[in-house]
Amino acid sequence: MSGSAPGGGNVRDHGDRLDRGGSSGIGRRELLTGAAAAAAGLTLVGLSPAQAVPVAEDVTKFAFPSGGDRVRVLLTGDAGTGTRSQWAVADAIRAFHRREPFGMALGLGDNIYESGPNSTEDPQFAEKFENPNTGLDFPWAMVLGNHDNSSVFPGDGGWLLRGDHEVRYHANSPRWWMPSRYYSVRVPEHNPVVEFFVLDVNPLAAYLPPLFTPYWAVDGQFMNEQRAWLDRAIAESPATWKIACTHHPYLNNGPHGDAGHYEGLPIEPINGVHVKRFFDDHVIGRCHLILSGHDHSLQVLEQAPEMKGTRQIVSGAAAKTVGPQPRDLPDTAHNAQFQSFHQLGFMVLDLAPGSLDLRVHTVDPASGTSTEEFGRRIA
Repeated sequence: MSGSAPGGGNVRDHGDRLDRGGSSGIGRRELLTGAAAAAAGLTLVGLSPAQAVPVAEDVTKFAFPSGGDRVRVLLTGDAGTGTRSQWAVADAIRAFHRREPFGMALGLGDNIYESGPNSTEDPQFAEKFENPNTGLDFPWAMVLGNHDNSSVFPGDGGWLLRGDHEVRYHANSPRWWMPSRYYSVRVPEHNPVVEFFVLDVNPLAAYLPPLFTPYWAVDGQFMNEQRAWLDRAIAESPATWKIACTHHPYLNNGPHGDAGHYEGLPIEPINGVHVKRFFDDHVIGRCHLILSGHDHSLQVLEQAPEMKGTRQIVSGAAAKTVGPQPRDLPDTAHNAQFQSFHQLGFMVLDLAPGSLDLRVHTVDPASGTSTEEFGRRIA
């Protein structure tokens, strides 16, 4: 493998930490300490390519596909709950893998619900990733989501350094692949059929924007370095297919909405206007696909003129759905070849030099069995 590695339970309130169900969030003391450090001019650095995490000596990573010109990839997102729903989807994936083996997986963010991990040794990594995925012994290229960077409220995206625990976990797990907050993977390493560009737009999409930390700002060091890296990586990529992987979608028929209109809000920047500009300037027309989670749905959107040849796919129903019933969409919704907002599921992407084939499997949460609802050559 190669690519650019550019650089449980309720918590009692002891005065410093917020009380909530699920994993504990950032404490008030930690939050204020972070703000004070920023105000004092100290740099709170995210683990970007320059700080790529090496693998521990006693850990052997599962290998990415290294031969041939065909690759089968599991697309799954918003999985990390540890609930029966996650296990049901994982059971269905295991059954599929026995019939048609995967070479790798993409985990499209919100890997540790509800508030992200508290350390690299957090037992949530086992409860919400390793144990449910037992037997799925291939590399999982992981994306950071808003819940992985929680601060005061689950999913607010306001404590970006929390995501660094997930980056550091790369050193400890054979499956989990996240050497830095953004990176790329070429498959296979030589004469690659595909290069996946795993991106971190959480600083642009946080519901609690990083107002006190210039490093994370829209035009701060972290995002500017990521922009420069991505432009260079796409330009230099020898891969047939170039695919951007993010948690937050560009186009989306689900309740979170499109970038620039997230949550139906007119308020910048929490409506994702900076996410839209990032995609417009650096991804649209340059990558063949954008693969995202965030919305707990399965969407195969049609090509749209404003996408300039780039296509949006959403796979975020690996443990949760938007609701129990089909969703009524407005006339302004994007055209889709397939979409489901009430079913659990996953997607399968088969890549060859001349084709991209996509299948959508929905999963019965009671039996853990899947049904292929969509299968088509999309490019």
